Amino acid sequence: MQIALVGIGKIATDQHVPAILASPDWELAATVSRHGSVPGVPAFTDIETMLAARPDIRVVSLCLPPVPRFDYAIAALRAGRHLMLEKPPGATLGECHALRGLAEERRLSIFATWHSREAEMVAPAAAWLAGKALRRLAVTWKEDVRRWHPGQEWIWAPGGLGVFDPGINALAILTRILPDPIHLRAATLRVPENRQTPIAAELRFHHPDGAEVSAVFDWRHEGDQTWEVVAETDAGTLVLSQGGASMTVDGSTRQDRADAALAGEYPRLYHRMAALVTGGKSDMDLAPMRHVADAFLLGRRVAVAPFHD
Repeated sequence: MQIALVGIGKIATDQHVPAILASPDWELAATVSRHGSVPGVPAFTDIETMLAARPDIRVVSLCLPPVPRFDYAIAALRAGRHLMLEKPPGATLGECHALRGLAEERRLSIFATWHSREAEMVAPAAAWLAGKALRRLAVTWKEDVRRWHPGQEWIWAPGGLGVFDPGINALAILTRILPDPIHLRAATLRVPENRQTPIAAELRFHHPDGAEVSAVFDWRHEGDQTWEVVAETDAGTLVLSQGGASMTVDGSTRQDRADAALAGEYPRLYHRMAALVTGGKSDMDLAPMRHVADAFLLGRRVAVAPFHD
């Protein structure tokens, strides 16, 4: 199938383009970007022009930051195109529900992607936790914003999510591996004095069986980066590390694909999108975004030192 990729920035060039070009399911037929392009692929600078010029392209994948994404998404759906959304699927839950409603009305496939759910060991972790009594789960997601988002001012503006931009990846894993639903009970958001979004956050969740579930996100972490989930159960302790690439149980490695890092996430997302389109289905799970929205609603804001990139 032919697909158009909209928003040719770092995530598009690092992940989306290689996944599409290597896929037997897709042909990258066009790009839309004010500044970027892909060699050999027809390039447009606005989506309306692309949609009018290329009615043969059935699917649009959006890699724009969340705030401007809604207008592009609505344009694609109104033009009868199936839609794939980089995480988070919108700037607000209201936007996401509107997109899902329009896709249903037009009988189009829509896919809210959560790439961290496709990390190598996430599905095995979910299988191991099934049927076990959870006692405690702690998420630690600490990384250096200067390393991963250099000069990206949009992440500090309203709608940019701040530390929840990576933190939502942890929440995507959490909502995939836990067999029981959870909801947020309390949050502390640490916001630099010169910014609009948090640079760190601590979250506490309600678990239906009383397990302690918490998360710590921090964008000020230098040195070794930490993306880890530790789950203590009645049958042992599971550690999912390296963002889902490695899994151990009681200190013994059960499965470890750290050598492959997270290279398979986006190929699996595009394979899933192909299956949704051919099957006439959608996947618009908003659970990770709901936790972020609840954190902004419930969170106690604490001012911290100004951040300068």
